[in-house]
Amino acid sequence: MKLRVSTTQTTKQKFSSTLRGWLPILQSNLDSLVETLEPFVQENPFISVTSGCEKADKRFEKKTFFSQISRDSVSSTIEALTIDKKSLFQTLHEQINPPLFPTIKSQKIAYEIIENINSEGYFDTSFAGDIAQKLEVSLDEIEKIRKRFAHLEPLGVGAVDFKEAFLFQLDDVVIEENIYLLVEKMILNFEIIESFGKEVHFQEALSVMKKFRNPPAIDFLEEGREVIPDIFVYDTHSGIEVYLNDAYYPEVVIDTEGVDETDGFVSQKIKDAKDLIDALEMRKATLYKIGLMIVEYQYDFFLGKAIKPMKLKNLADDLGRNPSTISRAIAGKYLSCGRGVIPLKQFFATALEEDISNSAIKEYMLELVKKENKLKPLSDIKLLEFIEEKFAIKMVRRTITKYRKQFNIASSSERKKLYTLKF
Repeated sequence: MKLRVSTTQTTKQKFSSTLRGWLPILQSNLDSLVETLEPFVQENPFISVTSGCEKADKRFEKKTFFSQISRDSVSSTIEALTIDKKSLFQTLHEQINPPLFPTIKSQKIAYEIIENINSEGYFDTSFAGDIAQKLEVSLDEIEKIRKRFAHLEPLGVGAVDFKEAFLFQLDDVVIEENIYLLVEKMILNFEIIESFGKEVHFQEALSVMKKFRNPPAIDFLEEGREVIPDIFVYDTHSGIEVYLNDAYYPEVVIDTEGVDETDGFVSQKIKDAKDLIDALEMRKATLYKIGLMIVEYQYDFFLGKAIKPMKLKNLADDLGRNPSTISRAIAGKYLSCGRGVIPLKQFFATALEEDISNSAIKEYMLELVKKENKLKPLSDIKLLEFIEEKFAIKMVRRTITKYRKQFNIASSSERKKLYTLKF
């Protein structure tokens, strides 16, 4: 299926002459578009702008394990926000008491751990060394106290990542041993959770997991700004379809009633108003074409596979645009599909070589960590060696460290301790 879009020379010229003066409109995201138009409205007495309202089509929404967890968590959060309650840190501080933390030393360590728990409820292990130095204790002592957070509320708080948070919560569930063991396996192999689908008690185990808090401190998170997608991609019975979020676009109205349109000042302002409308339409056309091209280049992604290498220049060439224009067009924009709401820039994985993308390297790194020897986890240097060998490229260790931290993967020494505690 080909979705390539041809553009006439006349349209290109009009695009260039109009858009040069209205680049902020292209660069603005939907929720700030009205604000971006305000200066043009103030300078032109013949136009007014009315806000649009988002209409997210639910017809083709897929129910997945991930979306259901998210939906359940958001619903619970809204319910929780209607009750006046203490902050996460106040709640945790009040629980640092005997018998769980019987000594002054254990309480001091616990308080320091709390100070390094982020807003989602996860502990940042990179600060463990600082805590050890400050309190003159060992990393083993810190880890021992941190593991006791499994018994605190909210369940899962103090974990290093979502898997451990799920394991903390699992320990609080009263279920049959065979289901418990299956849930544990599913958590530890969350990336391939679908492979457990043929297990006898899969649905029971899945029901248990859907009750877990993700992230553990979700009840304490402040309501963030809603992300408004510019593009909707639906997988329908007739194929993959692309739609713009037209309903959210502001409407520009030109009112020239009672004025002489032949007057030089008036005619210029009317032309400016029409150019503004053209700029909005060109914004729509550009993003729609980008949506079509993303579907063509990343077709397999919408069927559940990984993102492939995709360069801005490739897309710019196909659309007859400058790469800087495409860069502005995707900045701060989102696409909504069955796999979630995704930043457009995520589809443009920076290519390290012609056929290698950052996402491919990250996936391989995750695979290496998942299959590593639990008694001798791979260091960043070793991960670097494997990646350079597989992809025949040269990288630096700090890049691997950055990727590892992006996925909340602990260092090799910390992973070894965690593996020892788990098995």
